[in-house]
Amino acid sequence: MQTHESAFSRLAGSLPPADLRDEFLLTGLFRPGAVTLHWWETDRTVVGGICPGAVPLALGRPEALRAAYFLERREAGIINLGGPGIVRADGTEHRLEHLDALYLGRGIQEVTFASVSPATPARYYLLSYPAHTAYPVRHVPFASVEGTRLGQRESANERTLRKLIHPGAFPTCQLVMGVTRLEPGSVWNTMPPHTHLRRSEVYLYFDIPPGQAVFHFMGKPAETRHLVVRDSEAVLSPPWSIHSGVGTASYAFVWGMGGENQEFADMDPAPVDAIR
Repeated sequence: MQTHESAFSRLAGSLPPADLRDEFLLTGLFRPGAVTLHWWETDRTVVGGICPGAVPLALGRPEALRAAYFLERREAGIINLGGPGIVRADGTEHRLEHLDALYLGRGIQEVTFASVSPATPARYYLLSYPAHTAYPVRHVPFASVEGTRLGQRESANERTLRKLIHPGAFPTCQLVMGVTRLEPGSVWNTMPPHTHLRRSEVYLYFDIPPGQAVFHFMGKPAETRHLVVRDSEAVLSPPWSIHSGVGTASYAFVWGMGGENQEFADMDPAPVDAIR
C-alpha cells in the first residue's frame, strides 16, 4: 500500500520557532472559570481544559462541531489535574479525585464540571475523538491502577506509567489515555523515541516546577526540532513525528492517543543513533 504523506511533514523542519509553536503547542488551556477547547484536524482531535470555580461549567455545544451536543458523534476522556471535583453526565454524578479519569461515551448529552471546593478547584483535562459506537461511562480512580516502572537511573529516565483508559481495561472507539510521572532526578521521557503512523498523540505536561521547563523534541527522526514547554501546556504530535522530552527538573505528563489502532506497542522505533 502506498502512503501519501502530507507535505507539511517535510516543511515542518524549516519553520521558525514562533511558527512551530503556533502549529504544535497549546498554551492557556486552564483559565479559571472557563472552558477552553482546541480542534486539531489530525484525527479530528479536540483538546480542552475546564476550570470551574464556585459555579459549575457546562461542556456545551461548540458551533464548529456541527452537532446537537458535544458527544453526539464523539467520545471523551477526562483527567482531573486539580483538587476534588464532580462531573455530572446525563444526571449521574462522578466524583474525581486528583488524577482520577473519566471516560464518556458517544451519546451523553449533558455534561457539567464542578469543583468540590473553590479554594482547591478541579482542573479537568479533556481529550476527545470521533466515535463509531457508544460505550458506557467509566470512572477510573488513579489509586486503583497499578503502575509500570520503566527506565533506569543511569539514563535519567526512571518513570512510572499508568494506563487509565485503554482497551485492556474496557472498550473505547479510539481513545487511549494515561499518566507518566518521572522519579526525582530523572528528566527524560520516552527515550529512545518512536513514531506511529496509525495514530496521533497529545502530550499534556504538568507538575513542572516554577522556573523550569521541558524541551520537547518533535519532527521526523532525521530532522528533529524542539519546543520549550511550560507547566500545563500541551504538544500536538502528528503520526510522522517523534515525541520525546527532557526537563530541567522532574515532571509528569498525560499522554493520549486516537486513530485506527489502539495497540499500545504499535510503534515504529527511532533509535538514538538514527536521530538527527
